[in-house]
Amino acid sequence: MSNGRISATHGQRPVFDNADALDPALRRAMDRYERALMADDKAAMSALFADDPEDVPVVRSDGSGMLVSHNAITVFRARRGGAPSRTLRRRVTRQLDENNAVTVSEFDKTAGGQVIQTQVWTRLREAGDTEPCWKIVAAHLTYPSPAIDRRIWRVVGAPLVSASKPGPLSGMTVAIKDLYAVAGQRIGAGNPDFLAGAPVCERNADAVELLLDAGADLLGIAQTDEFAYSLAGANVHYGTPPNPKAPAHVSGGSSSGPASAVALGQATIGLGTDTAGSIRIPSSYQGLWGIRTTHGRISRNGIHPLSDSFDTVGWMTRDAQTLGFVAKALMPEREPVDAIKELAVCPALDEAAEPDVRAAFAAFRDAVAQDGTGAAEFTMAMLDEMLSIFQTVRGFEAWRADGAWVQDHWDSLAPEIAGRFRHDRTISEEAYRRGLERLASARTLVRGLIGERALLIPSASSVAPLLVNDGDVEQVERARAQTLRLTGIAGIGGLPAVNIPLQTADGLPCGACLIGPAGSDRALIELAKDLYRRSTR
Repeated sequence: MSNGRISATHGQRPVFDNADALDPALRRAMDRYERALMADDKAAMSALFADDPEDVPVVRSDGSGMLVSHNAITVFRARRGGAPSRTLRRRVTRQLDENNAVTVSEFDKTAGGQVIQTQVWTRLREAGDTEPCWKIVAAHLTYPSPAIDRRIWRVVGAPLVSASKPGPLSGMTVAIKDLYAVAGQRIGAGNPDFLAGAPVCERNADAVELLLDAGADLLGIAQTDEFAYSLAGANVHYGTPPNPKAPAHVSGGSSSGPASAVALGQATIGLGTDTAGSIRIPSSYQGLWGIRTTHGRISRNGIHPLSDSFDTVGWMTRDAQTLGFVAKALMPEREPVDAIKELAVCPALDEAAEPDVRAAFAAFRDAVAQDGTGAAEFTMAMLDEMLSIFQTVRGFEAWRADGAWVQDHWDSLAPEIAGRFRHDRTISEEAYRRGLERLASARTLVRGLIGERALLIPSASSVAPLLVNDGDVEQVERARAQTLRLTGIAGIGGLPAVNIPLQTADGLPCGACLIGPAGSDRALIELAKDLYRRSTR
């Protein structure tokens, strides 16, 4: 239950413009809504929002994005945990005609700052109403902007580190995942206790140095899931970075902070890592372009590891052109002109995706596939075997990287992260050795099936799951298990993979993943750009 409250400034009556001319029923409806909001009376608030009249959805928006439809707003309201306390200072209402009005209210937040709330009210009769009633059909809130949104940033500057010299990335800013070394800073890996005991870095990670040398400014260090060990983006210590393309949904991890910084327009480039999909998933969930690079192509020196066999450097941008610019800065060496010879598809893998994602992906695939498009013979059984290999090798290596710290700090971890580490410590050296042998065989198989082609599959099994409360991550974990089957192809193969942003019929972000031969990273980006252009003709 919210402990929010609303009152008039200094105990006086709030100021209304032309109050006598307003319909008294409208005034009463506005008062009922404010009382319900402060009491966190979800049923009353739901009843005061129109139920998508005449098939036109109601809208609620703020700086994090838009919620479209009565159901989406209801779900958001159920998960936010109540509204903050605030004091009404002033309200100006214009009744536009007998059945429509707009009201703008100014509030002081108890926590500091002002909130401006704009609502559009319409008088209509809905099922169960005995007479026409005033209902909200649109609402927008402008909140005070925090100096630093701790959900996104651990530390930020103006910039934090300036570019070393002018270059092709001059004028661009970078949000880096809190796994990368920055000279004079500590690596926090998404955990405040780990941060407190970490040494100050003496030099930048190699990838960070390359970006600075290319003219980019390092804006700040952005949040990550604890030890990069999740695909959700949630962090019990700092909160879940917002997803502006899908408010009330998770941001996607573990490169969640850099992804949100880019999606919100706070940074140009989000530098992250991808072990099991941690670039591709937040990109898919937030409508971004993103690339996981060929395993080992870009130095991981200065990056806190999760799994040496799978960790790769990657980044996210709002457009494909910038994605390519960064690729040239981080991978300046030449690639074969004919690194990718054709496109391949595998419809059998569509069953790993939920129906809405499957439909959006199939429409994209149909738009870009040509007569020469080949078929790749992957099966769901193969994906299950690859997932088993991945879990064994990644699990052993994760415990090897972080186990010494984790075993003395179990209480510092989120329950689901602790659960993964508890399983990891049971993996034997012998199981790991066999896992490496299986990995070598599976990597040969994947690379053989793809050959000199680019494989097109869904990036993730679903759209971003809804935010959850009270540590209940069951929904996120279900999506995670299916998504890992899809992301495992590039992971097991050690191959580059690009997310191409798509959208479901409901307007939620999803993605198509283009997986290329080893070392074809820049060519893969160019092919992805070409396919995207082809799909929009």
